[in-house]
Amino acid sequence: MHLKQVSNTQVFSGWHQQFEHVSERLNCTMRFAIFLPPQALKGEKVPVLYWLSGLTCTDENFMQKAGAFRVAAELGMAIVAPDTSPRGAGIADDPDGSYDLGLGAGFYLNATQAPWDVHYKMYDYIVDELPQIIEQEFSVNQQKVISGHSMGGHGALSIALKNPEKYLSISAFSPICNPINCPWGQKAFSAYLGDNQDAWLEYDSTELLKQAKVQLPMLVSQGDADNFLNDQLKPETLLEAAKQTNYPLTYHLEAGYDHSYFFISTFIEQHLRFHFKHIQNAG
Repeated sequence: MHLKQVSNTQVFSGWHQQFEHVSERLNCTMRFAIFLPPQALKGEKVPVLYWLSGLTCTDENFMQKAGAFRVAAELGMAIVAPDTSPRGAGIADDPDGSYDLGLGAGFYLNATQAPWDVHYKMYDYIVDELPQIIEQEFSVNQQKVISGHSMGGHGALSIALKNPEKYLSISAFSPICNPINCPWGQKAFSAYLGDNQDAWLEYDSTELLKQAKVQLPMLVSQGDADNFLNDQLKPETLLEAAKQTNYPLTYHLEAGYDHSYFFISTFIEQHLRFHFKHIQNAG
């Protein structure tokens, strides 16, 4: 695996770095960012938080806006932030130029429909290819947790629910909880997965939670001033599924907060410490 370093910046005695590489699963060049805490620089194998960002974002949004590095450096936790979709010449995009399909809107699934199926295999990239690269190239151990925001919250929840053996805990900010029943999800799933709605269920967090045989600690934070709350995010569906199945979901509805990174930066420490507690519990 050849990694090309794009940037290297010291922060809180650790390093924020960006790399490019050719992805076998996505058939294009991808970029990801990694924060390596000072413990990793001393040779200690550290756990990894995988962060999945939302619509229109890249690897840069979380790293530049979330304010996560101070606490991650204290805890000795690496953070990996991939891009949100394949990119480059020849990559399919929405012909109408909308923000919620195509470039920047991979939805963390494996597309089965043309033209998307050539490149849009973000599920495989996040679950398998990227962690293999990180564990091969950096001073990390195999302890993984996952989090994300909005579309990335959908990705974090659905990926961990489908692969509970790979992660120790899950969290999300303002996730798309029931994509089969919201405009963003219906548009993306129709394009990427086609008309067979049984295939949609495989990427819907509410439906996956109902069927979960292994339960992971889950934390969801949502702002009550989020303008996408009722039409797109629908946390009540996830809460009802958790209630029905006695799933260990901790839900925080925060008064006055919206969908922005101001919300994320306010509560990111809470999420990092939530994950670290479960990393410690796992030994």
